[in-house]
Amino acid sequence: VILAAGKSTRMKSEVPKVLHPVCGRLMIDYVLDAARAAGVTRLVVVVGHKAELVRKSLAHHPDVMFAEQTEQKGTGHAVMMCETAISGHNGSVLILAGDTPLLQGTSLKALLDAQTGENAACVIGTANTINNEGLGRVVRNSTGAFERIVEHKDATPLQRQITEINTGCYAFNTPLLLQSLRKLQPNNVQSEYYLTDCPGILMNEGHKVAASCNLTLEEALGVNTRVQLSEVQTSIQARILTELMLSGVTIENATQTTIHFGAKIGRDTVVRPFTVIDGNVVIGENCVVEPFTHVTGPRTVPDGTCVKIT
Repeated sequence: VILAAGKSTRMKSEVPKVLHPVCGRLMIDYVLDAARAAGVTRLVVVVGHKAELVRKSLAHHPDVMFAEQTEQKGTGHAVMMCETAISGHNGSVLILAGDTPLLQGTSLKALLDAQTGENAACVIGTANTINNEGLGRVVRNSTGAFERIVEHKDATPLQRQITEINTGCYAFNTPLLLQSLRKLQPNNVQSEYYLTDCPGILMNEGHKVAASCNLTLEEALGVNTRVQLSEVQTSIQARILTELMLSGVTIENATQTTIHFGAKIGRDTVVRPFTVIDGNVVIGENCVVEPFTHVTGPRTVPDGTCVKIT
C-alpha cells in the first residue's frame, strides 16, 4: 500500500506531490520499484488530491490498482480506504509513503523478513537522526522493547529529544492490520486517524509489535518542500552517475553533469562537463559527449560518435 493522496501544500504546487519528477521520472515510480524489489506483487496506491491525474500518470503500470481517499483524515483513514483491495490477502502488507523515492528494496525486504520471522503483527521501520523535527518518535520501554509511536505534535518535551524516528514504513499481518484499523479513534491534536496508533491497539490485544532500525536516514527522507526535492534529486543523480562509471563510462566531472534515469551509455564513452542527457537515450561505446551538449530522447547514438553542439 502506497500513500499518495496528499496535496503539495508545502511544495507550493498545484501538481500532486508524488508526480513531481526526479531525474526524469515520477517520484512515486522509485517507491513502486523499491516495493517490487522487496518481492511485492500487488500494489495499491491510495489517491486523493487530483486523483484522476495520479491514476492517469500511473495507468501504464499493470500491477498497480487504486483506492481513493476523498477526505483527508490522516494516514490511518487512508489505509482504511484499501480494505476492499487487501481484505482477501492473508499474508504480509507493506505500507509506504509515495514521497520517499530513496527507499531501497533491500531495506523493505528486511522489514518484511523481520515481520514474518518474528511472527509479529507489525514491524515498524525506524531510523536514527538528531534532525527529528516534525517526525514521529519511537518510544521504547526500560528493556528496549517497542512501546509506542508519538507524533511530533503530540510529543512531550522529553519525547521530542528521542532520536529514533518512525520512517513511515510498516510491515503488517494483513488481517490484524484490518482489525486494528476498525478500532482507530481520532484522539489527537489533529483529530485524525493515525496509522501510528495501530501498533498500540495490536499490543493491547496481546499481539507482538516490534520496531526495526533497518532503514537509513537517507531512505527515510520524505519530500515535503522544494528544498527536499532538490536533496533527493542530488542523491539519486549521484547513484545514476556512480552506476554508469562502474559500468565503464568516464564522467569527467560528476558535479557538472546531468543524466536522467534510464539513459544507457556504452563502455569507454566519455561524458565531458556541462552536459545534460535526458529521455530515452542510448549512447554506444567509445563515444565522446562534448561540453555544453544537451542530448534528448528518443535518440540512439552509434558507437564511436562524437556528440557536440551543432
